[in-house]
Amino acid sequence: PEKAVTTGAQAPLPDMPPAPQGRQVRIVALGDSLFAGYGLRPEEAYPLRLQAALRRKGINAEVVNAGVSGDTTADGLARLDFTLGAGPAPDLVILSLGGNDMLRGLPVAQTRANLDALLGKLAARHVKVVVMGMLAAPNMGADYARGFNAIFPDLAKKHGAVLVPFLLKAVYQRPDLQLPDHIHPTAQGVEAMVDDTKDAVMAALPHG
Repeated sequence: PEKAVTTGAQAPLPDMPPAPQGRQVRIVALGDSLFAGYGLRPEEAYPLRLQAALRRKGINAEVVNAGVSGDTTADGLARLDFTLGAGPAPDLVILSLGGNDMLRGLPVAQTRANLDALLGKLAARHVKVVVMGMLAAPNMGADYARGFNAIFPDLAKKHGAVLVPFLLKAVYQRPDLQLPDHIHPTAQGVEAMVDDTKDAVMAALPHG
């Protein structure tokens, strides 16, 4: 006889066991298409795969996907208050913004100012943050790259955030882990990114 098929949003993925026991840790993934899951199924996006990885480590994590494709740092700053809501602050925010600023050639000073303000708002709410760094594309030129690349370590240090130097490190120059646009990761690429970054996220989580 055929087994009954469970339907509905509550059905876990085969490799996503139920959340471990213990206090739930709420993480908001605020970012652009690298979090939104451009070109992938919703369940393949970075936030949900990170959630699965954390749960396998025994952490009762809920990772909220607040990624919006095309968002710049200005867009992220503008929607921060709406994203966090009026309720209790999340335990952690993981931040991946700046890539679209770079691709559009927006002024480095503008990108820095937006991220500085965003991190300042999170600090004022006593929210811990993981900054997912980005590197400028080679075609942007050495001067632009020097200024842009320095934003993420500088601001992480200033605001006491945990830094992942380069979110795309695991898929950079790996066409087999990239979509045809050579910018966004495949589902397998996302898994590689999660493997490369989950320890930094775990280290940033509040204890107790």
